[in-house]
Amino acid sequence: MQKPTLSLGTWRADLPASIVVALVALPLCLGVALASGAPLFSGLIAGIVGGVVVGALSKSPLSVSGPAAGLTVIVFAAIERLPSFEAFLLAVMLAGILQVAFGLTRGGVLAEFVPSSVITGMLAAIGLILILKQVPHALGYDGDFEGDFEFMQADGYNTFSSIWRAARESTATGAVLIALAGLAFLFWWDKARPKTGPLRFLPGPLVVVLIGVIGNMLIGLVAPGSQLGRDHLVQVPIAGSFGEFTGLFSLPDFGQIGNMAVWTTAVTLAIVASLESLLSVKAIDELDPKRRTTDKNRELFAQGGGNIVSGLLGGLPVTSVIVRSSANVDSGAESKLSTMMHGAWLLLSVALIPALLNLIPLAALAAVLIATGYKLTKPALFLQRYKQGWTQFVPFVITILAILFTDLLIGIGIGLAVGFAFVIARNFRTAITFACDGNDCLIRARRNLYFIHKYELQRELAQVPDGADLLIDLSSTSYVDLDNVDIINSFIKGAQYRNITVMVRGDIGRRTAPLIQAPSSEVSYA
Repeated sequence: MQKPTLSLGTWRADLPASIVVALVALPLCLGVALASGAPLFSGLIAGIVGGVVVGALSKSPLSVSGPAAGLTVIVFAAIERLPSFEAFLLAVMLAGILQVAFGLTRGGVLAEFVPSSVITGMLAAIGLILILKQVPHALGYDGDFEGDFEFMQADGYNTFSSIWRAARESTATGAVLIALAGLAFLFWWDKARPKTGPLRFLPGPLVVVLIGVIGNMLIGLVAPGSQLGRDHLVQVPIAGSFGEFTGLFSLPDFGQIGNMAVWTTAVTLAIVASLESLLSVKAIDELDPKRRTTDKNRELFAQGGGNIVSGLLGGLPVTSVIVRSSANVDSGAESKLSTMMHGAWLLLSVALIPALLNLIPLAALAAVLIATGYKLTKPALFLQRYKQGWTQFVPFVITILAILFTDLLIGIGIGLAVGFAFVIARNFRTAITFACDGNDCLIRARRNLYFIHKYELQRELAQVPDGADLLIDLSSTSYVDLDNVDIINSFIKGAQYRNITVMVRGDIGRRTAPLIQAPSSEVSYA
């Protein structure tokens, strides 16, 4: 029996992991909101709801939800098209209701049909994108928003040209020093972390953030010209009073309930967010050291509940997201307590200490994300898929390239198409064996016969010579498509005119009788 996903007994591991996830989530929430054309605080609301609400409702032990980069284009277009941001919030609420309906009608089963090569390709692609997209931030160029997964960026550059521009024009000595120090510590800590004692719970990314904050202060004392300014630091909205803080929340405009554009947006968000969540949760299950399996239908219900609450409070739509989830796994989380606490840390920090958060250099967080990306796309993963054969390696590589050169959703779609093409191709492999020794002939089905095997069956039956004694062996099958049954029936009926004796072996012959039938003088069952 699978253990509960929430256990207070795991708090020693979940507490430090939740702090790491909150630190990673903070700039991503702000970045996604900025790219979506929404108020920055709406991204933080979505992150808080994704942690607390979705974490409480979900049965996934390690998945973390929040605003997703994959929805930015849809969200940006919807906010531009709808009468107001409050009308968009209504669409988010309605999308959540639809997701709850998807979960109750067991729509989560769709995730089980995704080939594993596509899932691992998605993880590897996200790892590569994390590395490539964070290199400019590590060099001090922060023109592109945090959490961007698209190849073509809003600033006119792409993933690769942005790196070149950062290296050529925007290198900031302070950012480079902080990023290099952070990366050096993280890779060293992975090997040096003690297996026992309290230090084993010390989260490396938290140390990197402290290195960044303190290091930037020291740089300001030693070389003021190299100190990172506000544009290179986290930028959390700061409220001057409790009233200003509560004013950052918004309510949906229920008066737009009859607006068809709102409903169109809601349906679009529900479908895309559900697909992204299902794929993300399935991928995180693959990363789970304990190999626990998430209830996908319950996950859709949880995501729907999260979007209802997020829309009510003024937040962006939420989905399960790979980056935060993989950081959660990498930090040693053991239950969904980490997910829920990360949401609580976000709420407390933006409410109580936003000024301290705004001291964190983006270069320090870039080091954390680069290290996370490396663990998702280690060379050993490519070698493992290569050894599994071309049917696994090709969809894996194509998924990576498609995501890398388009965006997450389009890339996954291309990967799924290629993956399914290989699945179909595998089913077109020879399913029927034909052999003759004199007048004794054998046609054997090596596995179930489906519609796609009609041509192969007809081809082998056409080779049976006149006057033969034919054995049709269906003993290895548990299912024969009715089209193939008709082909066998037609052959048996014509066999008497060619002096062919037919015998059908296997339970399938008896179970499909009188579908497979002929005069008793021409056919018998073994």
